[in-house]
Amino acid sequence: MLKLDPLHNLNLEVYEPQELNTELLRKNYLLFSEIEGEVTALLSERYLVQASNFYTKLEQTYPLKMLDEDSFDQLYNRFLELRTDKAIEVMQENSEVEDEDISLVDFLRVSSDILTSEESAPIIKFVNALFYQAVKKRVSDIHIEVGEYKGEVRFRIDGMLCKNAELDKKILNLIISRIKVISNLDISEKRIPQDGRTQIKISGETLDIRVSILPTFYGERVVMRLLMQSSQIPKIDELGFDLEMIDEVKKLLRSSHGIILVTGPTGSGKTTSLHSFLREVESGEKNLITVEDPVEYKSDNISQIQVNEKVGLTFASALRSILRQDPDVIMIGEIRDEETASIAVRSALTGHLVFSTLHTNSAPATISRLADMGIEPFLISSSLLGILAQRLVRVLCDKCKEEDVIAENFAQDYQLPKDALIYKAKGCRECSYSGYIGRRSIGELLVITDKIKDLLKTTTDEHTIKKALKEDGLKTISSELNKMIISGETTLDEAIRIGLGS
Repeated sequence: MLKLDPLHNLNLEVYEPQELNTELLRKNYLLFSEIEGEVTALLSERYLVQASNFYTKLEQTYPLKMLDEDSFDQLYNRFLELRTDKAIEVMQENSEVEDEDISLVDFLRVSSDILTSEESAPIIKFVNALFYQAVKKRVSDIHIEVGEYKGEVRFRIDGMLCKNAELDKKILNLIISRIKVISNLDISEKRIPQDGRTQIKISGETLDIRVSILPTFYGERVVMRLLMQSSQIPKIDELGFDLEMIDEVKKLLRSSHGIILVTGPTGSGKTTSLHSFLREVESGEKNLITVEDPVEYKSDNISQIQVNEKVGLTFASALRSILRQDPDVIMIGEIRDEETASIAVRSALTGHLVFSTLHTNSAPATISRLADMGIEPFLISSSLLGILAQRLVRVLCDKCKEEDVIAENFAQDYQLPKDALIYKAKGCRECSYSGYIGRRSIGELLVITDKIKDLLKTTTDEHTIKKALKEDGLKTISSELNKMIISGETTLDEAIRIGLGS
């Protein structure tokens, strides 16, 4: 007799089988429900063909009910969430388990899909659920922080951290041990920082995760960065930039040599933009090589070098070797010092197209930074093609945004029309109560024209260059933010947060 454990009543009473081979059932996307007093097997029409023999045998014992893909997926996702909630309850009840017990668990192998894993340990289920929720909510980073008695898990969504769960300290220590195991890190070492990587599968999709563990006063702190696959890298047109700017960038990318720089603070989408550029110029006729720290987006068609300063493989030393590899396009993760900047300029002058990033707040400030690094102005003007300074701006949720009334002095300070209709974030279920859904890139593009080259003969001063560019009609980041506020795409608070008026 089949024993069934009731989980949730969502139109249908969904059950989790306890005696059947649940790994096989979940592999074939199968659920059970009691319909009109009879236990019925629910299956998705998507998987009927590939598992027809299995379903034929099953039909001899249970009646089958076919669901369309959307209905089944909704039911199945709810089923997984409820299993996770149940696992957390069990874990809270058994929080007295010692750290050493974690080593007795048959840990989840990297190659298996976390949604079909049949591991019974609550800690493993919780960590798997954490990754599942992170992917579902478009999370870029998972933070696990430990306090004196308890700790919390936070998600970074659209650039902002939000609390996901608060747990007992003992449970968090077990979770951290689990993360160390799947990242091939030393469980027993809690005194020094550790960095690792892991790979998981969710619904057949492989996800790379970069793990950083840091010892703090009350225990270890973990930050996990979820990395996109090369297939998920957006095209330039999908980044959100102004259409005129996109056309200008594409013109620059058609150049055979020179440097294109992307600038902005940490978390402004520079790396994603660089990989979009690579995607634009990628072809079988070109040799593309990158030097990155770390390699964030893996690509099959690009040779990617991971910086390793412990063994002397720095940006500068890697670049020197790359030039002997006959490259057409070189991408440098970041120009950090004078030597890297010098080699990048030399590479551009010798017929290579070079992409890189710098941490500056505006396009004109980048020229001053290069000059401060010891690059002569005449080398800057002859090697530099353009500079894209960018930011990522959260976009308001259309379902719940509401009108905002601002003081007159705010309108003057931020150059907004007095009668402008602007909006503020409210929050609803659709946007997870944040008031925002997704982000888009905005930026200012400085193209090195003949006028800029003449200007560089006399000065590299940021303010002088900015003044000359504004006279020529440069669309600044501030002006792009103003447009977004007036069109109701974002809020004044968000614009101030990322630097309106800078």
